[in-house]
This record gives sequence, C-alpha cells and structure tokens, in this order.
Amino acid sequence: MTAGFFDRFTAKKPWIVESVSPPVTGHGAGMSIPEYKSKPYFIVASVEMGNTTTKCILTGTDLEEGRSYVINKTVSMSRDVRPPKPGEEVFGTTLDGTELTRESVTELVRDTLIKCHRDADLSIKTDLDFVVRSTGVVAAMDSPDQVGEFIVALANGCLEAGVPPKKMTPPMGKDNLPPKLREFSFADRLVFTGAVAGVTPPAGASGVEMVANEMEGELAMAGIKEGAKWTPVDFRNPCISMDFGTTLDGRITSDVDPNAESPFAKTIGNFCGLAGAIPDAIIRGTGLVDKKKGTALDLFGESCRPAANRATKKALPYVERCLALLDIAEVPADRKHFGKVPVCADVAKASGIYLLGVDAGHDGDKIPELEAIGAELAKNESKEVIREVIDRLCAAIALKIIDLCSERGLLPPNSSIGFTGRAIISGNKPQYILDGVAERGLYDEPVTHLVFVDDGLARGAALMGRCMNSLGHPKCPIGGVRGGKCIMAKRQKIGR
Repeated sequence: MTAGFFDRFTAKKPWIVESVSPPVTGHGAGMSIPEYKSKPYFIVASVEMGNTTTKCILTGTDLEEGRSYVINKTVSMSRDVRPPKPGEEVFGTTLDGTELTRESVTELVRDTLIKCHRDADLSIKTDLDFVVRSTGVVAAMDSPDQVGEFIVALANGCLEAGVPPKKMTPPMGKDNLPPKLREFSFADRLVFTGAVAGVTPPAGASGVEMVANEMEGELAMAGIKEGAKWTPVDFRNPCISMDFGTTLDGRITSDVDPNAESPFAKTIGNFCGLAGAIPDAIIRGTGLVDKKKGTALDLFGESCRPAANRATKKALPYVERCLALLDIAEVPADRKHFGKVPVCADVAKASGIYLLGVDAGHDGDKIPELEAIGAELAKNESKEVIREVIDRLCAAIALKIIDLCSERGLLPPNSSIGFTGRAIISGNKPQYILDGVAERGLYDEPVTHLVFVDDGLARGAALMGRCMNSLGHPKCPIGGVRGGKCIMAKRQKIGR
C-alpha cells in the first residue's frame, strides 16, 4: 500500500513556515558561531512600524544556498511611542488613536534599530548590508501620498541609528557593492527595473499609488514567495498574497505567457481595508484586554488547539452575526477610503486593477457593534468559544476574498494563494482556510497551492534587498511562473 492510500484517512495539514535561526558552525572545544559570521551572508534590516507593533527584524540570506534566516527580532508596541512634544506636528494616528509626529516616529525607529543590532552583536555600519522601511499606519490619513511623510520619518530614524544612506538605495553598479557580495551579484548582467520577485508594480495612468500601504503589499508578496521555498509549494506567478496585519494588504499577479518577451508578471489586483482590527475589536469588547489598545494576540497568542465540536457549534451563530456587519467586496470607484485605508479606487478602475477590500460597515463605523458582540461573548461563553469565533471569522473573511477572486477569474488552475500576518497564521485559521478551499474545489490538490508564512514583511525586505542588488540564485528561482524555469536568461536579454 502506498502513502496515497493512507492519505484518504488523514486530514491534510497546511504548510506553515516559521522563522528559523541561522545554522551555527563548530570551532572545536565546544565553541560554535553563527554561520553569518563566517560565510557570505546578505544581512538586511526590515524596519516596520504598524498600527500594533514596531519591529526591526534582521534577516540573513545564505548567498551560497539562497535561503533566508531570521537573525534577531526586536518588537515593541506602536502604542508605546512617546506622546507629541510641544511644537511637534501630528501627521497621523494609528487605528487605536495613538498620535504620531515625525520626531516621535524617528526616535522609536532609531532605538528599535540600535537595540536589534546590539542584541545580535552586529554593527550597523560594518555588518548590515541593506535596510528596507515600510509602514501599515494609514489611519486618519487623507490620501495615499501622505504615507510619504511617514517614510521620511522612518528614514530619519535609520540615519540617526547610524545607517549609511547608500545602504537604503540600490547600488549604481557591481563595483559599488561590498567585496563579499560581488561574487554573488549579477549587477553586471542585469538592470534592476523595479520588479521585485518577478512582479512589476501596478501601473496607473496618473502615476499615483492606488492604496496607501502599497509597499507593504509588495513586501508581503515577496516574503511569501521566499517563505514558500521552505515548502513543496511552488509559489510563483500567478499568485495571490494576503497580509492580515491590523490592516489588509496584498497583491494579485498575472500569469505569464512563456513566449512573452518580458518574463515579469503584472500586478492585476490589490487588497486594502481592515484585517486584524476586526478580531481586535471583538476582543476589546470582551473586557479581557485593554479596551482601547488591546489585541486578540494579547489574549490568545499564536497557540493552536483543536476546538471541541460544542465550541464550534456555539461559535458559528456569532460568526454569522459578525460577517453581516462586514463589507467584503470590490471597492467602488467613488471611495477615497475603505476600511479607513486611503485609496484611489477611481485610478485602480481606470487602470484595470482589481481593488478588493474589507470594511466594518462604512470606514469602520460598525466596529462598536463588533465590540458589543465581544461583550456578549464574554458574558455568555467560555474563552474556547471566543477563540473559535475569532478563528472561524478570520478564516471566513479570507475565504470570502478568495471567492471574489474566483468569481473574477483570478484563480487559474496553476495559481497559488499565500498568507502572512498575525491575524491569519495563528490558531486554527490555516486549517479552516485549507478546508474551505478544498470544499470549493478550486484545485485538485489544495495543500500544494496554499502556504502560510511567518514574518512575511521581513522576508520580503530581504528579498527586495536582494533584487535591488541583483543577488539572484538561479538554482533556487523565485521569479517566473509556477513549474517554469529561472527567468535569468530572459532578464539578461531584455536588459541588453
């Protein structure tokens, strides 16, 4: 009897990629040092400030093997950013109302970056190779271009921490790279055209970004592509990526004709709106966490325990009530915000880009009703039921988005779907999503088309840095189409 015979009696488990530390090498007498101290590693700092957390995650890519590892991670709560000082201008707030100034963000980023390197015993000036900055803080902003103010604050924080400016921009040529990287760079054969992980960014006629967290969507897609390399899932184009942080971001990419001159996929869709903010609202309503700034992770962490049938039976009516408060749809062209996220929906429509979003009512006006359901849950149900409501609800949101994509013909048989973000890879959500995709019959073997990746933005930052420095790995390709060859030859041809 083959393994396939037993597969009929066992439930398929989703591929969940967790961050691992770099290998260590022995040096006799019980001494060992991390590989990134002795082998050629490309070390990237991902500096992220979101609505809930601010992180500096150091990743190291083994340039000989093409795999990325997490060297160190420093995480602080964005709500703990210092309050504005007299004379400072507040340019935005997080979703929980925490006020932000350029100076306060600069200081938080600076301190987080310095601590992360100090704890890893690495030098910002000599060991760090590249820095990528991103933000998901888009609440209370009027338009996508206001994110530029935030990016400036992030850059200032990096500069004050001692990051040389040249480590935040692509090199002018191979000779401008550090000696340890030159052997592995193809910068003398390729031109960086802006495509990251084999995908070109969405192109609008006006040149404006269609969603305020466009860069996060790009990093999430790249990070899931990198993370999938640790699994049998071939997560190359065409694919869909979803990042369920406090807000939703992600991308939909096109298939690529094997006879086409350009090997790059196009971005044909974007995601926006609310994600983790929805379960957070329910949990805040329970009174079991801080009523203003608490999150679902504060209560449950990332643990995964199968729910009892009775808990599921009790949870489902609450899930349906929550879903009835949500608007999961293609964003109308007249909307300037969706789920509190600034969008240019009219530009997306005119450019032929699908813009799919998640909202609680209209720009979050149903959040108090979600909190009321949370209060009811705390009064009448156990924590097990509350956790099941959260897991089932988040999975249902993801599956509804998948339905929207399927209805629009965006999920061909050779596509894949990837997830990252605290509100979708924790608990039992991955299993429920896999089960839902299987029920829909979208793929013959759904488990080979789905992947869940931890630290997607940090992985994406590492991959973006590699793309900007032309540090490809032809034997472990990330660009190209599912089941296809490395696109290096085509890139060289069009770059001549």
